[in-house]
Amino acid sequence: MNNLFCIMLILGLTSGCTSLDSSPGSVLTAVRTTEKITATGYAVIAVQPSDDPAQRRLLAIRASKLDAYRTLAEQVYGQYVDSQTTIGDMVLRNESFRSKVEGVVYGAEIESIDPLGGDTYAVTLTLDKSVVRDLRVLYMRYANNSLIQG
Repeated sequence: MNNLFCIMLILGLTSGCTSLDSSPGSVLTAVRTTEKITATGYAVIAVQPSDDPAQRRLLAIRASKLDAYRTLAEQVYGQYVDSQTTIGDMVLRNESFRSKVEGVVYGAEIESIDPLGGDTYAVTLTLDKSVVRDLRVLYMRYANNSLIQG
C-alpha cells in the first residue's frame, strides 16, 4: 500500500500542471493514433481517361480514395487468395493467383489528399477501431446467416 502511494505521488509531482493537448507527441495524440487504423491509396494522374488536365487530377484523387478504401477493407476483413498450379511430367505447366477483397466500410475519415511528385495522388483514410469491431460483428452475422440458409 505504501509503495502504491509513493508511485502515485511521484507521478503526480512529475506531471506538474501540464495540460493534455493534441499537439504532436502529446499523450492524447498517442492514444488517438492507437485507436484508429490507417490506409493510403495511390493513383497516377496521366492514365486517367480525360483530355482535360483538371479532370484527370480529380479522377486520380477519386481513384486513390477507392484504393484507400480497398486497403481498409483488407485490414478489416482480410483478403481471399485463390491459387491454382498445374504440373505435367514433373514440370510446372501453369500457375495462377487470384485475390479478392469484399466488405462494407463506413465511417472512414479523410486524413489527407496529397500530390506526390507531379503525376500521382495519395489519399489517406482512417477508421476508428470501434467501427472496425462493429463491421466485423456485422460481417460474422452475415456470414453465419449465409451458411445457415445456403
